[in-house]
Amino acid sequence: MIDRDLPLKKRISDNITRLRTARGWTQLKLSEKSGISKSTLSDYINCRTLISPGNVEKLSEAFGVPKSEIDPSFKQTEEKPTNLIPIAPMTVPVPILGTIACEDPLLDEQNFKGYRYESPDTLPSGNVFYLETKGDSMEPTIPDGSHVLIREQPEVEYGQIAAVLVNGDIEATLKRVRKQGDYIMLMPDNPIHSPIIVDENNPARIIGKAVRVTRDLS
Repeated sequence: MIDRDLPLKKRISDNITRLRTARGWTQLKLSEKSGISKSTLSDYINCRTLISPGNVEKLSEAFGVPKSEIDPSFKQTEEKPTNLIPIAPMTVPVPILGTIACEDPLLDEQNFKGYRYESPDTLPSGNVFYLETKGDSMEPTIPDGSHVLIREQPEVEYGQIAAVLVNGDIEATLKRVRKQGDYIMLMPDNPIHSPIIVDENNPARIIGKAVRVTRDLS
C-alpha cells in the first residue's frame, strides 16, 4: 500500500533531526524538553507515523521556532497576513456585450466590452453573458447603464424579462414577455414607453432570460 504521507513524514523527520542536532540534544533530552515520549519521537524520526498538530506545537515551543519549521504544512496558515481581504477561491469571466450597432450580430467582437468576474456559485447553469443596457424603458427595474446577466435560452415564462432580438436580429432589447394569442407583447416597465408587438410581420427572437441586474456606482 502506498503511503501518501511519506514525503511529508520525511520532511518532518529531517526537520526534527536538524533542529535537535543543531542544539546538541539527544532524543532523550528532546523528549524531556517537549514532553513527548521517546518512542513517539522515534516514530516521527523513522517516518512510521505522521506527527499530530499538538505535538508539532510542543516541538515548536521546545525548539523555539515556528510550527512550520517542524511541519511545512503549517506554513500557509502561519505566514498568511492578517490584513488581507478574503476573495473567492475561484472566479470565472462572464463576457459583457454592448448595444448593437449597424448590422453587427449581438455576439460580434465589436460588441464585446470586456468581462465581469463572478464566483461560479453565484451563476445559473448554462451559457451566460452580461448585456450593457441603454435607455430607460425598463426603469425602475433596470436603470440605464446597468449590466444585466442573461442566461441563454429560447423561451421564458409569461411576464419574465428577456433579452430579445428585434428589427431583423440587429437590435437587442430587454422587455417583459407576454404572449397574447397569436402575437407576443414586449412590455416595458416604464409607462412612458409603448409595448412592442411581435407577430409574423414584426418577428423577434428570444435569446435569453434576465437573471440579475448590477450597476457600478460612479
